[in-house]
Amino acid sequence: MTQSQYAQSGVNIDAGQKAVDLMKAAVRATYTPAVLSDTGSFGGLFHAAALKNLSDPILVASTDGVGTKTKVAARLNRWDTIGQDLVNHCINDILVQGAKPLFFMDYVASDKLVPEQIAAIVQGMAKACQAAGCALLGGETAEMPGVYMAGEVDVAGTIVGVVDRPQLIDGKTIEVGDVILALPSTGLHTNGYSLARRVLANLDWEIIHPDLGSSLGDALIAVHRSYLREAEALWTAGLTIRGMAHITGGGIIDNLPRIFAEGIGAEMDTNAWEVPALFKLLQSQGEIDPTEMRRVFNMGLGMLFVLSAVEAEQALTLLPEMRPVGTIISGSGVTFIAK
Repeated sequence: MTQSQYAQSGVNIDAGQKAVDLMKAAVRATYTPAVLSDTGSFGGLFHAAALKNLSDPILVASTDGVGTKTKVAARLNRWDTIGQDLVNHCINDILVQGAKPLFFMDYVASDKLVPEQIAAIVQGMAKACQAAGCALLGGETAEMPGVYMAGEVDVAGTIVGVVDRPQLIDGKTIEVGDVILALPSTGLHTNGYSLARRVLANLDWEIIHPDLGSSLGDALIAVHRSYLREAEALWTAGLTIRGMAHITGGGIIDNLPRIFAEGIGAEMDTNAWEVPALFKLLQSQGEIDPTEMRRVFNMGLGMLFVLSAVEAEQALTLLPEMRPVGTIISGSGVTFIAK
């Protein structure tokens, strides 16, 4: 069969349709009763009646990507995780305001569409959506030769969630003396990969690294964790989360103050948690200043929670992996001390 002129220009319509066919079942598995459309619709339909049990519903939306973690996936030729990274990152971003996800929309672009590769990425998104009770409502797959370099893949997504206004978390109730609790990250999550790839470029990513207990590749591609279930456990127990901070680009230094009112600061105890081996390897291998490490990487803390001192004790009993890592103080910004 003669190749079409469009295919000769670098865009293969048949490959795009094959990718859709490969991912269709995984996408449909995420559908909740509120989804009124099917794959292939021009627009995704989501029934607003899903909000009717809330007294004063507020929609919360966020858009993000996974940055150059796609380069890690390319080097390892493993595409089943970055879709999960994307969804979980977005879930966490709206979670800090108390929102639970309703639906997710994705965008996947490459210079040349490889159906199996694109399907693996979207199937990863579907896996994370299904775990969170979130519908993968729709998306776009774009083949863009000349815009992306050969072998390049980019992913981005938008999530929409909802919170009842009485449960909105805005940090306004945070007080001096409140306790900062942390849940661990599963690695770099989706930030700092440009620096990490440069520092670790010449190391073997396949062999088991003695300090990591895994290969470097496995450590770098570990899925960005969602903290939805842990937050729900606290709410179910009747605890009031006064503030949450998702530790992404900018680290603790830049992200924690985003939830503070004027006159509020934080004191973090650097002895309160063990920095994971991957971050220690990055720092030593790259000779990176400790302050820069704290601004680029999450340093092992994926989500921070602010609770009253009394309720913090209850939270620690409820979630044993949670650790007290700091205190709310008068002032501004974040101070690191070793207690």
